[in-house]
Amino acid sequence: MPVRLIRGNQRLPPPEEADERGLVAVGGDLRSERLIDAYRRGIFPWYSEGLPVLWHSPDPRFVLEPRELRVNRSLRKALRRRPYRVTFDQAFTEVIRRCAEVPRPGQDGTWITDDMIAAYESLARLGYAHSVEAWRDEELVGGIYGVSVGALFCGESMFSLAPDASKVAFVHLVRQLETWGCGLIDCQVHTHHLERFGGCHWPRERFLGAVAELRERPLEQGPELAWAFDPELIDALAS
Repeated sequence: MPVRLIRGNQRLPPPEEADERGLVAVGGDLRSERLIDAYRRGIFPWYSEGLPVLWHSPDPRFVLEPRELRVNRSLRKALRRRPYRVTFDQAFTEVIRRCAEVPRPGQDGTWITDDMIAAYESLARLGYAHSVEAWRDEELVGGIYGVSVGALFCGESMFSLAPDASKVAFVHLVRQLETWGCGLIDCQVHTHHLERFGGCHWPRERFLGAVAELRERPLEQGPELAWAFDPELIDALAS
C-alpha cells in the first residue's frame, strides 16, 4: 500500500493503512489540532531534522498497563530512600530539551527537532502534554514527557543524569496515572528498559481498539486541571 502524502489541511489517513514499517503518511505540519487528532487515532510523529514529518502507527505496538507495572528490588530500595523530589509540569521545556540533548546508544542525533519542541510546548500550554521532573536539590536530573488523551497516556521520551532518576520519575508517573483511571500507557516501540517495567507488545488491532475506548473516557485529571502528585502516593512509594 503506498504511503499517503499529506498536503495542507488534509487529515491523516487511518492507521490501518500503515505500510509494513508502520509508516502511515508523510508531510503535513505539527499544529496542535493535528497532533491531538493523531494521538486520538493511535498515530504519532517521528522523524529527523531536515525530513518531512513522518507519521507512524507500528504493528505490533509496545504498551504498558499501569496495573502491570513491575518494580525490581533495587529500585524499590531506591524509592524508599527518596533520592529525588518528583514533580509534575514544573519544567516542561527543560525536560523536552534535555531529552533531545542526552546521547543515546545506537542513535546519531535526535528525532526531537526544534519544530517538535515548539509543537509539544503548545500542547503543554493546552493541557495535553505533561512532564515529570526528578530533582536533586534544585538540579533537574531526570524527567519524562508525554501526551494525555482521555484515559490514555502516550509516553514520548525520558532522560536521566543521575542514578535511577528517570526510573524513579517513571514509577511515580505510572502509579499516579493508575490512581486517576489511566487504562494504558503507549510506549510506542520496544525498549529493554520498558520491558523490564512490564511493557509488552500488542497487535495494532488490539491497541487501536483500546485507544478508541480510552480516548472517550475522561481521566480524573483532565486537560483543564493542573497535574500534581498526591502526597499519599509519594509516601506510599517510599514505604
